[in-house]
Amino acid sequence: MGIRFYNARVLSMADGEEIYSGEVHVEGNRIVYAGPEQSAGQRRDIVWEEEIDCGNNLLMPGFKNAHTHSPMTFLRSFADDLPLQKWLYEMIFPMEAKLTDEAAVIFAKLGIMEYLTSGITSNFDMYLDNRNHAKASVEWGYRTVFCGSINDFTGSVPWLREQYDTINTMGDLVSFRLGMHAEYTTKRETIEQLAELAHDMHEPVFLHLSETEKEVRECEQRHGMTPVRLLHKIGLFDFGGGGFHGVWLDEEERQLLAEQDVSIVTCPCSNIKLASGIADLPALQKAGVRLAIGTDGPASNNALDMFREMYLTAALAKVKHRDAAVMDAAEVLRMATSGGAEVMGLSGCMTLSAGQIADLILIDMKQPNMQPEHDIKKNLVYSGAKSNVKMTMVNGRILYRDGLFYLPEEADEIYRHANEIIAHMKDK
Repeated sequence: MGIRFYNARVLSMADGEEIYSGEVHVEGNRIVYAGPEQSAGQRRDIVWEEEIDCGNNLLMPGFKNAHTHSPMTFLRSFADDLPLQKWLYEMIFPMEAKLTDEAAVIFAKLGIMEYLTSGITSNFDMYLDNRNHAKASVEWGYRTVFCGSINDFTGSVPWLREQYDTINTMGDLVSFRLGMHAEYTTKRETIEQLAELAHDMHEPVFLHLSETEKEVRECEQRHGMTPVRLLHKIGLFDFGGGGFHGVWLDEEERQLLAEQDVSIVTCPCSNIKLASGIADLPALQKAGVRLAIGTDGPASNNALDMFREMYLTAALAKVKHRDAAVMDAAEVLRMATSGGAEVMGLSGCMTLSAGQIADLILIDMKQPNMQPEHDIKKNLVYSGAKSNVKMTMVNGRILYRDGLFYLPEEADEIYRHANEIIAHMKDK
């Protein structure tokens, strides 16, 4: 049994491959054919579960949200219009202390629903204890890569290892990477212990990195060097890794990151909303640093929308360099798809090609914002919107289609439960 998509335009995101008219076949969780339209005689003898006429709309790989905090949907619009440190320490941390494991799962599911409407087929999630969230992702058939977030308030290196061992044995839909929250929330002794674990396991490490000028300057006061230089000295990145944000970096730091295979995940909407600054993506590209795009969490964004992240990724680079040609839409689209897959370790979800996992989306081109079609990739980045997402398939299963969710729980029930939890938390 399988699903046949036909009468489609296919954007595979494979290097050098242009958009073509054709069809895509999915069996189980894999793409088994992606190519020109086939006649009935050419197609293999498959009993199709469904044959979907794409109506000459666009099939492409799903977006990869390479940095987020899904359960923080419970803080959407709760603590806006504040600088990062005040926002985090005075508003966010106190509310997070009230969050139960059960509540975190409900709010993570709410996040998954929003990803599906945005064509996001996988997310790189950093939060507290991720094990219950991982169960929810498996139950709902959604792909999540988790990242550790230990700091001086929550967790330890042995606890991080426990999550690594647990989540990485829960199935193909979830995985776990080593990580910590940030240098400014984590004492040096803990960072050194994490570096030892990374060396023992030959694993990359991920964290919030050089997000604000204040973070960088205070690290210099504490340690006599910037966060990148400190982590380099400690050996945290000896097996690679990634930094979320990477706004405040100098040329030498960019070179260090490239040499150690440390990616930067830019989160432009969060960075401008918190007035953290604008990451110098062209300079990072020039240095050879791999780039991806994340939404950050719904408490600091506040939407989980890859379309507006793509637009801002391109537009803010142009403003920063005062050069409209400095960031091309095609490169931004790559960052949002295969670039994110690289950072997240999802080599099987890179392109819409035979043998790859069937994490794909259908984009409605028959809307005014996508017409005329001078350049479809530029339309996606500069004028595309969540309303253009007709369908989202994860691991070979359609989870969202034409405004409806195909999930084990009803959307209205999730909304009701989420608001009940919020009301209870406010009463405490």
